Amino acid sequence: MNDHSSELKGLHMKRTNNTGGASIGSLTRRDAVFAGAASFALGSLGLVASADATAQAAKPTGQAILGFSQEVTVLHPLMTANEVDQGVWWNLFSTLWMLDVEGKFVPMLAKAVPTVENGGISADGLTWRVELRRDVKWHDGKPMTSEDIKYSIGLMKNPAFRARNRTAFENIASVGVEGDHVITWKLKEPYAPLASALSWTFIVPAHILSQNPDPNSPQFAAAPVGTGPFKFVSRKTGDHLILEANTNYFGKAPSLNRLIFKYVPDLNAMYTQFKTGEIDFIGLQGIPANFYKEATALRGRRVHSAPKPSVENLTLNLAHPALGDKAVRKALNIAIDRQSICDLVYYGLPKPANNYLVPSHWAFNPNLPKPEYDPKKAAAMLDQAGWVRGPDGIRVKNGVRLSFTNSTVTGNQLRAQTQQLIADDFKKIGVEMLIKNLVAAVLWADFWRNSEFDSLLTAPTYTIASDPDVTHRFGSGAIPKETKSGSNVSQYKNVGVDTLLARGRQEYNIAKRKEIYAKVQELIMDDLPFLPLFNSVEIEGTKDGLDGYASNLNVLANSWNAANWRWKA
Repeated sequence: MNDHSSELKGLHMKRTNNTGGASIGSLTRRDAVFAGAASFALGSLGLVASADATAQAAKPTGQAILGFSQEVTVLHPLMTANEVDQGVWWNLFSTLWMLDVEGKFVPMLAKAVPTVENGGISADGLTWRVELRRDVKWHDGKPMTSEDIKYSIGLMKNPAFRARNRTAFENIASVGVEGDHVITWKLKEPYAPLASALSWTFIVPAHILSQNPDPNSPQFAAAPVGTGPFKFVSRKTGDHLILEANTNYFGKAPSLNRLIFKYVPDLNAMYTQFKTGEIDFIGLQGIPANFYKEATALRGRRVHSAPKPSVENLTLNLAHPALGDKAVRKALNIAIDRQSICDLVYYGLPKPANNYLVPSHWAFNPNLPKPEYDPKKAAAMLDQAGWVRGPDGIRVKNGVRLSFTNSTVTGNQLRAQTQQLIADDFKKIGVEMLIKNLVAAVLWADFWRNSEFDSLLTAPTYTIASDPDVTHRFGSGAIPKETKSGSNVSQYKNVGVDTLLARGRQEYNIAKRKEIYAKVQELIMDDLPFLPLFNSVEIEGTKDGLDGYASNLNVLANSWNAANWRWKA
């Protein structure tokens, strides 16, 4: 196909129907040393190919416009960011390995996935040796070497750097290089989630970043240089970001010449642009559920409803004087009519949730209490806890009014409706929830990072890739306001949870890990630092005629393999 300015023939959508999690029944202890719960693949995804295949690839042509309801905000791939940012990172940068749609580890920058069997990991799991591809170059033409891996790991360990998740890297005691194409490291103690953490760790160029003494300098993010299948061209704040094909990519060269990530903050407007053909792919919150039936009947369009690894929820700031009361959180939890939200707002597509893990995850605890809706019981709980209704009907205790704000990203009408339903539910039991929505760039900045909110309506994926370790989300050492790292914005602290998470990270036996994380789920869901609403379902769409699209539950955005997308002739 020609560029988007010409008439495009729509795009054919291919979407897998797997859960994204691999079977764990046949895993050996040695498998678990590397994978935690994922299976292995020493082959390739199609993103990586031989040099001969690259040389024979046709010249990239055409473009695809990808519509996202959140703006790309962070172009440094090791910093705290959101889903759309990762959707861009997969095209700009590369990881040592990644998880494919079947939950299998696939080598990217590494020549092979290291295991105990192939000698890449010592028998005790503490010493790792990774051999790198020799044909990888940065977008500026410089060769990628083991020094880049060493620098990237060091950056994640640097307490002055605003790292997305430092937990895994703090356990790395030392890093060494053996020439330009071998990287080694030694762990302080066994760490089962490391493989998954590395599958989301994008390598950055040491020769550029090391020149700036400030690891958080915005200079690199303004013009990022990676090793991925596409190169950065430009970004217009509040509107779009453009990438173009990297013809020197070490893997199979992309078929498309250009990707345009278009920011459309209003979901209804984004859907309209999908209908009219202004965008080729509608992702990241996707097609609103109220348009699902209509969208399936559109000519020249393909849509698919797929479960996501995320959970729609109310994230609570436990530093709030009312929300810090566990009795309040428990009352709020059973005051929400989740089924009505699923049915009335989302047309019955999602199912009510009672956990931070989705039911398809291998570590999901099926014995947790089912979602409950009992406003009378909720009101009685608040009465018993000493929260008394004031003259206006809102409860008060020790001079603290049971009132708080709730924030989500503007432009999402379904979330706005959900907020209103929840606010009405809470009002019935004497609780005031005020709505204060913000644009994505503001909400996901200091407002989120420094826990400046009272509560949020968002849909986080709590795991890192496929591993159930949630230290970065619920560990007391992962509060970004205090440590400049992690995602525990609820400021949740529980010594018992910390202890169990530490045990789970060091345990390689799958059955024992499952027992540990089942208890972690019990404790967290008893404390309720967040209120789960439903297991997310995303409706994405493409034009009929664009091959290569694939849904992957092990990434945060389904533009992860845009290098494989191609217009049918």
